[in-house]
Amino acid sequence: MTRRAVVIGAGHYLPERIVENAEFEATLDTSDEWIRSRSGIERRHFAAEGETTSQMATRAAQAALKSAGRTADDVDAIVLATSTADLTFPSAATMVQSQLGMTSGFAFDVQAVCAGFVYALANANALIASGQADRVLVIGAETFSRIMDWTDRSTCVLFGDGAGAVLLEAQDGTGSSDDRGILATDLNSDGRYRDLLYVDGGVATQNTGHLRMQGNQVFRHAVEKLAATAHTALDRAGVAADDVDWIVPHQANIRIIQGTAKKMGLPMDKVVVTVQDHGNTSAASIPLALSVGVERGQIKPGDLLVTEAIGGGLAWGAVVLRW
Repeated sequence: MTRRAVVIGAGHYLPERIVENAEFEATLDTSDEWIRSRSGIERRHFAAEGETTSQMATRAAQAALKSAGRTADDVDAIVLATSTADLTFPSAATMVQSQLGMTSGFAFDVQAVCAGFVYALANANALIASGQADRVLVIGAETFSRIMDWTDRSTCVLFGDGAGAVLLEAQDGTGSSDDRGILATDLNSDGRYRDLLYVDGGVATQNTGHLRMQGNQVFRHAVEKLAATAHTALDRAGVAADDVDWIVPHQANIRIIQGTAKKMGLPMDKVVVTVQDHGNTSAASIPLALSVGVERGQIKPGDLLVTEAIGGGLAWGAVVLRW
């Protein structure tokens, strides 16, 4: 028998405020058509004043628990992927632990920017595979609206806020690719490219700072690296691209999503796309897309999924799992 980390519930949360592209036209030299044509984004959600990453993460976690028919008392660990935690410390994950009413177990944050949820899934899978936990809440949550430079039209129109979560549970499998659960992971990073996507603030500068990005360079790396990591994970899982039912990619830019699918030899009707409604929600984008994909009736039990993401670092990776 092989111990597998199986998704038994998914949920998400989006702030109430919806910001259409046209709203930026009043303050920036941009337009709805310009934003749509370059990113595929039509709207995004922004957190309300006082609404925090941990609060949104908690709402998504509660939705995932409800979906799974479990309570917080059933959870052994929380792994929260975020680059926009409420405070420098303690971790946002421990805040979620408190807000859920958990008084046992453990919780920690993972910071790999847009690739954060893939990294979090890989860590949660390792916790379950090693027997350190039986059920792990894996959450991606971000309030990127708090680190935007609102004068930079090349970045501030791309990002949004939100949270998504899945509950993983240990189940016995046969060790074959027919098992439900996480079948393979692949993680990568290369710090030489840190200046392509970063925030110019932190402890060293004693201010929060703003997101800075060399969009063309990130795009150039994204398609090649995302397709490569997806193929590596598929090979490790012992499955082929043709076996994939759904790609659930990081929702950064529709052109990156389309380019990656093409490089993998898969049609866009096998891709879960939410970027038009959420924008780039960084570590929250994949769990948001998973939850929405289930709500839409796209993702069904037994489906073979590949998720992939790239973010600042550069950090990138992929996970293959059977729903």
